[in-house]
Formats: sequence, C-alpha cells, structure tokens
Amino acid sequence: MIDFDGYRPNVGIILTNGQGQLLWAKRVGQSGWQFPQGGIKQEESPQDACFRELYEEIGLLPEHVEVLGETRGWLRYRLPKRCIRFGRKPLCVGQKQKWFLLRMNTEESTVRFDSVGTPEFDDWKWIDYWTPIEEVVYFKRGVYRSALCELAHLALPEGRRSLPEHLQRHCEEEAENAA
Repeated sequence: MIDFDGYRPNVGIILTNGQGQLLWAKRVGQSGWQFPQGGIKQEESPQDACFRELYEEIGLLPEHVEVLGETRGWLRYRLPKRCIRFGRKPLCVGQKQKWFLLRMNTEESTVRFDSVGTPEFDDWKWIDYWTPIEEVVYFKRGVYRSALCELAHLALPEGRRSLPEHLQRHCEEEAENAA
C-alpha cells in the first residue's frame, strides 16, 4: 500500500523500560540497529499495526506493554536513490510513520525474535533515550529526532529530561508545533 506521493504507511515502536532507556534492536546479519517498525496493512489501524509488529518483531503482546502516547501526525523519510526500486509500481520513495511510545511491563526474558517466520532482529539492548538519533542509519535520523522530541515528556522521568545541546532548538520547535 503506497500513497499518492509514493510513501508507504508504517508504524514505529519506541519501547521504554520506564527509566528513560529504550529497546534498541540489531537487524539480523547486519551491524545496523533500529527501533521495531513495520508496514500498515490495508484495513488495519496504526495501533493494530503497532501491536502486530510488536509481536512479529520482538514477541511482545499488548498485555506486555502500556501505550504512553503516539505522534500527532505522520513523520516521513525519503529513501536514498540507491534503495528505491524504480522498476516497481507503484513506486515507493519512502515511508510515512506513526510512532508509538510503549512502556514494557513484563520481564525482559519475554522479548524474543522467533515468534513468527523469519526474524528481523537477532539482538537487543537498553540504550539512553537520545542515543538512537546519532546511531540510526542517516536517512532515518530526522524522523527519529522528531518522534523522540515529541514523545520525550511522556517517556522520561522528570530528572532525566535534559536534552543534548544540539537537540534543544529542534525539540523546542516540536513543542511549539504541538501547542
């Protein structure tokens, strides 16, 4: 399902442990790390897709998490030209994503990668809230920054909300847009 502008609807999942750390997952057979994410099927709501992807990618069920919030609108990223499959119709130039912030309320041992078919991840770890912006593949950084800034007030305990200096202005702009 590709929209008129060439973007595939998708959900992104930011999973916190409640102490300001986020679940960071390593792609199978690669060195790249990212948040769980996946496409929205036709006739599926973004929240339904979030729960389906949560199970498919890291083995968690809705009862294993609490939904803390979601981004107001769609966040978009464009794929680099080398990743676009120009021979396919309709042409997909990138993804538009609704991001969900979830708090895990189950044991860490519940996380698993073999819940369905072929796993997308083969490792995971807890990382600092702001780290993904610097570590995710370059073309997703803007979307990650926007989602993390928008949802920070829901994820971080009061004493841990200090932003890295280079993110201050961007997150202030996100807050102004939310008002």
